Amino acid sequence: MISAKEALDKLIEGNRQFVTNVQQTKSRTGNTRRLELSGGQEPFAILLGCSDSRVPAEIVFNQGLGDLFVIRVAGNIVAPSQVGSVEFAAAKFGTRLVVVLGHTKCGAIKATLDELQQPSEDQSHNIRSIVDFIRPSVEGLLATELRHDHEALLEQAVRDNVRVTADHLRHGSDVLESLIKNDGLLVVGAEYSLDTGVVDFFDGLPNSQ
Repeated sequence: MISAKEALDKLIEGNRQFVTNVQQTKSRTGNTRRLELSGGQEPFAILLGCSDSRVPAEIVFNQGLGDLFVIRVAGNIVAPSQVGSVEFAAAKFGTRLVVVLGHTKCGAIKATLDELQQPSEDQSHNIRSIVDFIRPSVEGLLATELRHDHEALLEQAVRDNVRVTADHLRHGSDVLESLIKNDGLLVVGAEYSLDTGVVDFFDGLPNSQ
């Protein structure tokens, strides 16, 4: 298995190819590759991302079958099942890079901000649970001047939510803490731009990156 730094470089290069319209070669997505993977997998990166249909991780990073272990949930929240999924992949497959991938104009983040500013009475219990996971990441922003600029507020909230989620993975799991301390696991935060297709890695990067 490749190192976290090598995996990160691979994702950065894959996103560059995606943005410049260099297409994935069929060798990574065709029948031969599928058969190669029938006996097992060795994903080089773990992605915890949003369920938004416009942000499919394999396409955004120009990767193929078996390359990424992807966990997707609205607002890229970090509930116990998501933490367990990250733990499973990191421990089982030896994958040494975890990426928390948010994106611009995130509907789940916007819904949380809207709920905090104008609480609703008829919101689904299940949707409210997503809002409740995002709430601690963003509610402090409503006490700042950003509350007067909805666009800037949403932009900052998306990034703060990524940071909080990444930090939770680093410090909220004994399994992941041990892998970070002893086995080179790296957890980073990133944001995908719906307008440009560029992924900006902005949280938890190695000093040399």
